[in-house]
Amino acid sequence: MNQTPSTVIRRAGILEQIRKAGKVQVDLLSTEFLVSEVTIRNDLTQLEKKGLLIRTRGGAIYRERVGLDYDFSEKQKKNFHLKEKIGARAARYINEGDAIFLDSGSTTMEIAKQLDGFAQLTVITNALPIAGHLARYKNIKVIVPGGYLRENSLSLVGSLAEQNTSGFFCDKLFLGVDGFDSRYGLTTPNPEEAQLNRTMIEHAQETIVVTDSSKFLHRSLALIAPISKIHTVITDRGIPSGEKEILQESGIQCILV
Repeated sequence: MNQTPSTVIRRAGILEQIRKAGKVQVDLLSTEFLVSEVTIRNDLTQLEKKGLLIRTRGGAIYRERVGLDYDFSEKQKKNFHLKEKIGARAARYINEGDAIFLDSGSTTMEIAKQLDGFAQLTVITNALPIAGHLARYKNIKVIVPGGYLRENSLSLVGSLAEQNTSGFFCDKLFLGVDGFDSRYGLTTPNPEEAQLNRTMIEHAQETIVVTDSSKFLHRSLALIAPISKIHTVITDRGIPSGEKEILQESGIQCILV
């Protein structure tokens, strides 16, 4: 089907908005471009067929390449204030005397920043930035399982990390993810990180996923686990409504900050 010049311009405008904001809404686009919502939905459908976005209820979100693996410093800057709130809320799940896994990531780093008030806590982490931060807290026992260094994430992975991690059993795992699709599962760009995360899940009584809403309806390269393996999700209020409903119907606690 041939596109008119106005259609081409409108769809280019939609793509520009979604690249900048990460998501768009049908009703707002209809008002901005002075066309019907039916026309906008058709635009989004055609752009989705080309792999340029992912349709959601009432709009669409940006589709990133599944293999992208950003540097830790870049991740820290993205949605920083949301991650702060998520980290603070997640820390409320930790009790005195707990032993916890803290997975590598910018959101789990925000949890680590909340732990200075504990009198007794054991933290097992494969993240060097988290271990370095917690080293200043004298009442927290920090265990680093070893492995080889992933330069992008500053995390330790591989068979040594898995073997050592499997020797521990924790009260809770706080898990950050790069992709969260309730129908597919939790994902990350690195297969070895995914394997280590699976080991952590199997050795924790409770798994709590901490992620901002930009990760929803996005799939990264390697599958960590289906959502049936998790107990709680802590995220922000930008979560797509359809995803929240699926989580609740699956018996997963969904906390919005």
